[in-house]
Amino acid sequence: MNERLMIKRLDARAPDFNDALSKTLAYDAVSDAEIHSRVQSIIEAVREEGDRAVIRLTQQFDHFEPSSLRDLELPADALRAAFEQLPKAMAEALELAAQRIRTYAEHQKLSSWRLTEADGTVLGQNVTPLDRVGLYVPGGKAAYPSSVLMNAIPAHVAGVREIIMVTPTPRGEINDLVLAAAHVAGVSRVFRIGGAQAVAALAYGTEGIPRVDKIVGPGNIYVATAKKMVFGAVGIDMVAGPSEILVIADGGTDPDWMAMDLFSQAEHDEDAQAILICPSAAYLDQVEASINRLLPEMARADVIRASLTRRGALVLVKDLEQAADVANRIAPEHLELSVEDPEALATKIRHAGAIFMGRHTAEALGDYCAGPNHVLPTASTARFSSPLGVYDFQKRSSVIFCSKEGAQTLGRTAATLARGEGLDAHARSAEYRCQALP
Repeated sequence: MNERLMIKRLDARAPDFNDALSKTLAYDAVSDAEIHSRVQSIIEAVREEGDRAVIRLTQQFDHFEPSSLRDLELPADALRAAFEQLPKAMAEALELAAQRIRTYAEHQKLSSWRLTEADGTVLGQNVTPLDRVGLYVPGGKAAYPSSVLMNAIPAHVAGVREIIMVTPTPRGEINDLVLAAAHVAGVSRVFRIGGAQAVAALAYGTEGIPRVDKIVGPGNIYVATAKKMVFGAVGIDMVAGPSEILVIADGGTDPDWMAMDLFSQAEHDEDAQAILICPSAAYLDQVEASINRLLPEMARADVIRASLTRRGALVLVKDLEQAADVANRIAPEHLELSVEDPEALATKIRHAGAIFMGRHTAEALGDYCAGPNHVLPTASTARFSSPLGVYDFQKRSSVIFCSKEGAQTLGRTAATLARGEGLDAHARSAEYRCQALP
């Protein structure tokens, strides 16, 4: 008989709630000194030895024996073949998801603009795409075609010229579903490499692997550590922590639906976090009963059990307004508003990666095919960051054009401020343009 799962209960009305919540949310995502040292040595090896280091490290960590870099790059024909061999239903699902992601992304594109002032001075902004980006995709038995679509399609919509994908193939095992997604998403080149060595190769370039401008995509602690260490030489999307779901319920949604929504993120790994908030203690009891009844049916029951036991919680609140306050404190990656009037509640939400509105909007839809990106800020970083989007693959250049008339006013103002900072050359540079108008 399966042991009953006892999920943590918190009461937002209790005086010690803030401390209890902080302990529940606590997660140390910082790699330890040993991992940092290993990653540093890998990065240095790739910078110094290039392809030789990449090949050697691939042999060492992936137990895959390429003889040259040519063995590590997959031709475009292989991506196309992987897609053409998919079952019809899977191919159609990939294409539909890609189309929805692309349509949503098209609405995110930033445009260049100009503002002309009365004296002819022109101010503006040029928006241009990055030249080349790198996409890290976990490989082997793990299949994350949705991550390929979510990362590559916004880059493609932004106008990125070249998308370089890296994915490990442990023991030479190639994941056809990932390759098929790369074909659908318009990935330019694919290399069979992973780990910190792949991140280093993308960040600094080798003889055969081009240097990119930005690295995006999920990975393990070695990949996350490497991304942090190469930031500055290259841009990165974010350093993501474990997956999270927070559900605010009013007690009117089927408790089995709620249990399965919590499972949907808990099954990612033991460190994932699933929290349910509700003003009804009786409803929390119902959901807990559903959790224990449905859990034995789940393929990843052990992972879900560990996640919910270690980091899960059922939170009792006074009302939905207090629920919103708690949600803003948590700033979750995924927030479901499983209530009668989600629009009204959404106006009270300030911090969330993605908001899923109403009883029929399962978070899982956002993971695959709703359209908005599933690469979201975790670990309360939704307080200051946003989902991955087209804008992450575009950059902005300020544009300033001064007419002769405009240079008079701006030049004198700039000179006054420059002298206040003790920068004489700045002041005189501006004043040279301050000549009497004809």
